Order: sequence, then structure tokens, then C-alpha cells
Amino acid sequence: MDKKTKKKIQTLNQRIQKLRGQWAGARQQMDDPGELKGLEDQLAKAEAELAKLKDG
Repeated sequence: MDKKTKKKIQTLNQRIQKLRGQWAGARQQMDDPGELKGLEDQLAKAEAELAKLKDG
């Protein structure tokens, strides 16, 4: 892996960690169900991109 890919993976891992924290908080509060769905979508997208980078 080149430096650019490693940096992208590191950034995605940080983003996923942040999104998981936001998702947990939104799940406890449940003020806006749409927010929870949006966070789940962002999290799935980030995880898919991370898997893609790690695979190839």
C-alpha cells in the first residue's frame, strides 16, 4: 500500500469511530428517527469504502 492509501484508511477509521459514537448517542436520545437512519447510511458507506481499500 502506498502512503496515500494508508492515510485514507486511517482517516476512514477515525470517521467510522466518530460516526459510531454519534449513532450511539442518537440511538439513546431518539429525538429524530431520520438522524439515526442518516448516520447508519453514512456508517455503512464509510465501512464499505474501507473494505474496498483494504481488499485492493
